[in-house]
Amino acid sequence: MLRAYKYRMYPDQEQKMQLAKTFGSCRFVYNYYLSKKMKLYETEQKNMSKVECNNHCNQRLKTEFRWLKEIDKFALTNAIYDLDKAYQKFFKENAGFPKFKSKHDHNYSYTTNFTNNNIELNYNDNKIKLPKLKWIKCKLHRKFNGKIKSATISQAPSGKYFVSVLVDAEIQKLPHNDNKIGFDLGLKEFLVDSNENHMERPKALYKYEKRLKELQRQLCKMQKHSNNFKKQTKKIAKLHEKITNIRNDFSNKLSFRIINENQVIISEDLRISNMVRNHNLAKSIADVGWSDFMRKLAYKAQWHGRTYHKISTWYASSQTCSNCGAINKKVKLLSIRDWVCEECMSVHNRDYNAAKNILTQGLKKLGIA
Repeated sequence: MLRAYKYRMYPDQEQKMQLAKTFGSCRFVYNYYLSKKMKLYETEQKNMSKVECNNHCNQRLKTEFRWLKEIDKFALTNAIYDLDKAYQKFFKENAGFPKFKSKHDHNYSYTTNFTNNNIELNYNDNKIKLPKLKWIKCKLHRKFNGKIKSATISQAPSGKYFVSVLVDAEIQKLPHNDNKIGFDLGLKEFLVDSNENHMERPKALYKYEKRLKELQRQLCKMQKHSNNFKKQTKKIAKLHEKITNIRNDFSNKLSFRIINENQVIISEDLRISNMVRNHNLAKSIADVGWSDFMRKLAYKAQWHGRTYHKISTWYASSQTCSNCGAINKKVKLLSIRDWVCEECMSVHNRDYNAAKNILTQGLKKLGIA
């Protein structure tokens, strides 16, 4: 099974220069062949395949632009293949048309492939060997056993360097247990499960929103692309990175805890893209990170031999009494947090009741209950 391990790198000045050249060259090659493909289609109604583009790059483009020979060949090939993937998505999946890459995006990356031990990790010295860069100081905080397939080198807007090593490794399954859980995601509380556990959300953006506004106001008064402008941009990027790290740390720990403790996990299949259209809730929904949390649950369940199932979005989990099954349509209002069933007189907490209903419905769909 393919799994990526991400580490932070600490390149020296010479290695930083080589990385900058590689990022720029990959961007140049991507834009060059995007322009070439567009012109070819406009004039002759033809297309260049990724193999034709790669052959043209090796045979002609590197002769015309000799500085491309200083760059890792796999990095340029993968840039061309990434362009082809973007084209395929446009024609087959109705995605947006590929755009030209800009050096002002501040998200730089390239991918290189493993061959002849050109990628190695030294855990004793905390170093990693990469093509054209030799050994780089790196914080190797996690070990792995498996065959290296590729490595993606990136520079974040904050200026930090990272390497993500893709490994074909066998992931050990967790011991089987009989625990089953359903949970309801919310904004007031991040999660309430069928065992009546309440999990508060981290509120990462709200904690640093005031500081973020101050930095962005200061940025608006600076001359664009000046030295002070670049320094201020980096400060903002570091704060955004901190907010992202808080969210990731929370969702990673919680998702693994749920996977570790339960064999069957049930949740709702939320239509988050539709929910964020509500301008009163959009910021809170974006900050809470439901989509990323459910994505992590899905792949961790697959890794560790667990069952993760999503029930229909349209199932009235909050309005249905978990005791007798009667539906109270008044509970559709989000302001109602506790309610009494008119049929059996059971008192319900909105989210806990929904979590119990989600579990029951999910087990029915799986044929377990």
